[in-house]
Amino acid sequence: MAETRRRGASLAHYLREAFLFRWNLLTFLGAAAGAALSPFPDVLLPLVGAVELAYLGGLVSIPRFRAAIDAKAAKRWRFGRGTAETASVETLLLNLPRASQVRFDALRARCLRMRAIAQGVRGRSGAGGGAADEVGTDALDRMLWVFLRLLHSHHALANFLVATPEAELAARVTELEQKLAEAGKSGDERIQRSLRDSLETARARLDNHRRGKDNAAFVAVELDRVEEKIQALSEAAVNRHDPDFITSQVDSVAESMRQTEQTLGQLQAITGLVEELDEPPPILAAELEETRE
Repeated sequence: MAETRRRGASLAHYLREAFLFRWNLLTFLGAAAGAALSPFPDVLLPLVGAVELAYLGGLVSIPRFRAAIDAKAAKRWRFGRGTAETASVETLLLNLPRASQVRFDALRARCLRMRAIAQGVRGRSGAGGGAADEVGTDALDRMLWVFLRLLHSHHALANFLVATPEAELAARVTELEQKLAEAGKSGDERIQRSLRDSLETARARLDNHRRGKDNAAFVAVELDRVEEKIQALSEAAVNRHDPDFITSQVDSVAESMRQTEQTLGQLQAITGLVEELDEPPPILAAELEETRE
């Protein structure tokens, strides 16, 4: 679905938009009515139809017209994806601490501000930016979605680390090792077997905690990296309006983003995140509440 949308609207869609343009529709209906009421409807009606077809063909052949229709269709598609995906964004935000909410809101607001500046620059220069806007918006939505999920993962990992202090887990391992050593002197195999099992479990818990600590450190670094990538892409749109350039910027971070996505999938059991949506929610176009308790 997303691939079809990126290829642009169909010819039938272009023709329909051109025909339904209100000034064209009024002119065509007026001319057709005049021809029908004239003494020569058999001659004039086909002539009106031929002129209309020539107009539609000429308009559809203009690249700027097609780009405008593509942007309009993409905007309608983004808004038409329903409130469920926007609700998923709000749900994640509401479950974050205030500092993380502010960080996300500030980054999103910066993207919107850079996009507004870019549109203003294009308006003054007369450059068309419909296709570039759409490519850039898709990329920013995806990276903002990853950034939001990273914030959620970081918060969940922090809660996990607080709930299971490493010092207590390490102390438990030491305690069980001492008890097992003492039990070895008594010769009671049942006690030794029970202590060995408990020690194995305690060591597994300690290892899991240390992996969680490493994951939390990685996620913190990834948050900074993705945030900088988002800022760089949003700023690039101000001075560069070529869709191919914007696409190349998106492609340059695609491989590293896959690693981040894989990490998020591995952390799902701890963070409680659901599987990623096939397409990111329309974050920039959504009306998100920025004042939260």
